[in-house]
Amino acid sequence: MNFYIVIPAHNEERYLRQTLASLTAQTLSAKKIVVVNDHSTDGTQAIIDTFSAAHSNILSVAISSEENHAPGSKVINAFYKGLELLDNHFDIICKFDADLIFPTNYLEKISEVFSENPQCGMAGGFCYIEKDDTWVLENLTNQDHIRGALKAYRKECFTQIGGLKPTMGWDTVDELLAQYHQWEVITCSNLQVKHLKPTGKIYSKKAKLKQGQAFKKIRYGLLLTLIASAKLAIKKKNLFYFWNCIQGYFSIKNEYIVSVEEGRFIRKLRWSNIKKKLF
Repeated sequence: MNFYIVIPAHNEERYLRQTLASLTAQTLSAKKIVVVNDHSTDGTQAIIDTFSAAHSNILSVAISSEENHAPGSKVINAFYKGLELLDNHFDIICKFDADLIFPTNYLEKISEVFSENPQCGMAGGFCYIEKDDTWVLENLTNQDHIRGALKAYRKECFTQIGGLKPTMGWDTVDELLAQYHQWEVITCSNLQVKHLKPTGKIYSKKAKLKQGQAFKKIRYGLLLTLIASAKLAIKKKNLFYFWNCIQGYFSIKNEYIVSVEEGRFIRKLRWSNIKKKLF
């Protein structure tokens, strides 16, 4: 299988070298790797240049987006700038973060998952963080969810879901839409990826509003939004997060990123999962 990889990077001088080293050491090499240098002010570009000089499959593009961290939109806009450099001759398209160390057989094993299951539309391993000199699971999501840091999509699935949505929660929307189009989302617990920069917990109030806005955009409805917001607030141990989500939900009107039918499917799927957990 032909793998194309796009890596958005903003001031990743501390980690990018290890990420690219792990990807160039794969038992199954990616055909093309594009690193998108998004307004970096450190040595990120120098690292990219070093690797692109040594490896013909590594390309780069420099862009200048907004300086503030805008969850969802910033990274996806950067991803698409990288995608523009690529042709259509791929089987699997990956969106990877610039602060990961992949096991050497990562792409090979992901390729096997796609090859063995024609209905697999998305696949990925799990992120591990270092704690007390031990690498432990970065347990932020359910075990059936692929983190946005290491997404791999079959071309047909990527096309059918309309690509990635530039909004907070994009890495949940993609899985919901994949299931709507009858693709399977497969997580691989045996593929442990080292996450060098644990996911940040501090966002501005404006950024927190975006989570509630994302619930509105994917047609969750108020009740599901209340449940999902409460769950996130508890997980983050921050009651203000709940309030910000609800404010965000009501701060926009009819700005949807899924169709009425897709929204109906998403709500039905979410309620089904809630019932399974309760009963």
